[in-house]
Amino acid sequence: MTERMVVNRVKKLKALEAQQKEVGQQIEALKAEIKADMERQGLEEQKAGDFIVRFTTMVTGRFDSKAFRADHEAMYKRYVKPVESRRFSIA
Repeated sequence: MTERMVVNRVKKLKALEAQQKEVGQQIEALKAEIKADMERQGLEEQKAGDFIVRFTTMVTGRFDSKAFRADHEAMYKRYVKPVESRRFSIA
């Protein structure tokens, strides 16, 4: 691939990423409006036409690796394994 081809692809990629960011912001704004309205009404579930909208509280258990590492450094190191990955970036 020539440098010009790469430049064109990078420009197109950047334009699409900008559109994606804008659409993502619009999505989050709409979700926030719906959530705020449901909270104001004290609803966790609401029927809206053919849709059922839920905004429920969930309680989950998560492993606190920072606290575990602080309390059991040697055991933590024994079970941590290196993971190789590749990063793609454009500066």
